Amino acid sequence: MQAALITPTQAGLVYAADLLMLLLRYGLFAGVAYWVFWRWKKARWQHRRIQPRFPEAKHIRTEIRYSILTCLIFAAVGVCIFAARQAGYTRIYTSIGQYGWPYVGGSTLLAILAHDTYFYWTHRFMHLPGVYHHVHRVHHLSTNPSPWAAFAFHPLEAIVEAGIFPLLVFVLPLHPVAIVAFLTYMMAMNVLGHLGYEPYPARFLRTRFGRLHNTSTHHNMHHQLVKGNYGLYFNWWDRLMGTNHTKYQERFEQVANRQRETQKV
Repeated sequence: MQAALITPTQAGLVYAADLLMLLLRYGLFAGVAYWVFWRWKKARWQHRRIQPRFPEAKHIRTEIRYSILTCLIFAAVGVCIFAARQAGYTRIYTSIGQYGWPYVGGSTLLAILAHDTYFYWTHRFMHLPGVYHHVHRVHHLSTNPSPWAAFAFHPLEAIVEAGIFPLLVFVLPLHPVAIVAFLTYMMAMNVLGHLGYEPYPARFLRTRFGRLHNTSTHHNMHHQLVKGNYGLYFNWWDRLMGTNHTKYQERFEQVANRQRETQKV
């Protein structure tokens, strides 16, 4: 059976649709977070600023420019996946009944866990001296990131970041519902990591869930200090590899307790 090929017109339409969805998702998550925390409720949340000072406007414009470039690259990857699916090479399926709803939930969780592992080790790779200075340094131009830094990557890093998605759809049967849930969680946690504020309660890291899940402070410290805190969603790889910053919990609780200390005065 001959593999179905997509025409240039189909590729163009798919690219335009993918790009539009990426820009909308990026704009919605990063834009709402920026508007609420950095504009509308700025004074109310100031005590939860991880780094009290705000970055200059030129740095935020740089984040947005690189993020748009990343969306252009991600959309191209989307076209490749569409073409591969048309040719029957992916494991994307459309009938819920084929595996059932429990599998949809389980495959979503498995995709998130796989991405967390993929990100940790590719992130460690990005910090190798030669790779860092030529590629990953672009993301670290944001030493004090805003939500707009969520997709602010060098083009080569954007390709590496996008690599998890082809891996998933070629190996793991995924329904579009699971794909959308995975992409939504990815975007939400990415924006949280670059929020610049710590929304979690002060005792979060002392809970069973909090010890496993990362916080906004965790990734903000990575941007500020460059070394350590390499994880994305969860903290177990940093714990296992000893790459949590030694003052991570102290810094988190210092930021998260500021309101409580103010109320005591």
